[in-house]
Amino acid sequence: MQIMRILLFEDSHAEDLTPIALLRPVFELVCGRDSLRRRLQRWFPEAEFGGWVRPWLVDAYSEEQPSLTINNLNWIRNGKVLVVNGRWLPECRLTALDLVTYQAGFVDGHPAWMLIPGEELGELMQGDPATALTQYAKSQRGLPTSGRWIQYPWDLVYQNAAQLIRDFADEGVSQSPKLDHVQILGDPADVYISEQAEIDPYVVIDARSGPVSVDRDAKIQSFTRIEGPCHIGRGSQLFRALIRKGTTIGEHCRAGGEIEESIMHSFVNKYHEGFLGHSYVCPWVNIGAMSCTSDLKNDYTTVKVPLHGKMIDTGLSKVGSFIGDHAKTAMDSMFNSGSSIGVCTMVIPGGRLLPRNVPSFSSVTFGELAGDWTVDAAIEIARSMMNRRNQTLTLNAERLLRIVHQRTEQERQTAMQRAANRKVVRS
Repeated sequence: MQIMRILLFEDSHAEDLTPIALLRPVFELVCGRDSLRRRLQRWFPEAEFGGWVRPWLVDAYSEEQPSLTINNLNWIRNGKVLVVNGRWLPECRLTALDLVTYQAGFVDGHPAWMLIPGEELGELMQGDPATALTQYAKSQRGLPTSGRWIQYPWDLVYQNAAQLIRDFADEGVSQSPKLDHVQILGDPADVYISEQAEIDPYVVIDARSGPVSVDRDAKIQSFTRIEGPCHIGRGSQLFRALIRKGTTIGEHCRAGGEIEESIMHSFVNKYHEGFLGHSYVCPWVNIGAMSCTSDLKNDYTTVKVPLHGKMIDTGLSKVGSFIGDHAKTAMDSMFNSGSSIGVCTMVIPGGRLLPRNVPSFSSVTFGELAGDWTVDAAIEIARSMMNRRNQTLTLNAERLLRIVHQRTEQERQTAMQRAANRKVVRS
């Protein structure tokens, strides 16, 4: 029997997930407990996985995920392939019984998956893969498929609570060990605590609004309160934290203060007091003490977020910040609702709200954008933070940072010019 092969691909909307997808494929973004890639690997543990990603991501991502075959036409041509759009957020488990050659699963009129003979797929991938795959899918028998599309960063946050509930039910977690010193509110069956997790006395887990899962090697300090739905990832530490419902704390994070309906991808450091709400925070971000993200406007109107030089109306009244990899924010940083903070940014607050758009590889000093933040300085700080966690910034990862620096140059120049114009007007 031939081993099932699954190809996750990025379509033309991948750049709309800036800044949180600048250093990773869109199918590595987290919603619920996992990314789409990890969710599919759980559903199909025997399958071989490949990816088709933006060209500049290939080297770094191949190094990060050596078990995946990336942008390889020879692998694609070797038999049938289940092709899955990386922006699809499935709402129920996909099984092998759902999959038939020359059929495609559609969500809101757009193909989420299709099973294609390898030779045909190989031809489609040589031009514009996203367009070719969409045209191919429309020529096949269409099947209604459950799920939603992730088009913008706030979609991940908005869908997170519901996805946490689905993931808890889907994984069928086993009974937790009995911990008499942990106060559980609600049904204990809605709480999973790994036997390898460490929880101090005087911790409250409230599962009345949704399930709570605590993965192995997590450490939770006394006087922490966790409200479901929520997931605490492997190796993460919580310090006297208030974790509100709809929150995912990814692997190896350090979390304190109040966090509400947010996603901390992994290796995020928010150790101190401060509020993080309705936000997505990428790896290797350090959030300084007493830093806060506004997630609600005073007039209660919908929040707009800067993207590609335009303000996009989210249609949502609660939207926080989207913080790219390796961003560093000093203490008392105050983020406006709907802020976009790019990769390798340095934020030094000055007692005022920060700019809504801080482009990658730029700095903020006393509330003003500055152009004196060099790529070399940013990379050295990224390297230092990773070393503190016994991780290494590889040569491929450094090359990717330099590529992203080049690709975001125009955005920086435009933002700096606008900031200079505003300064002239004020003077």
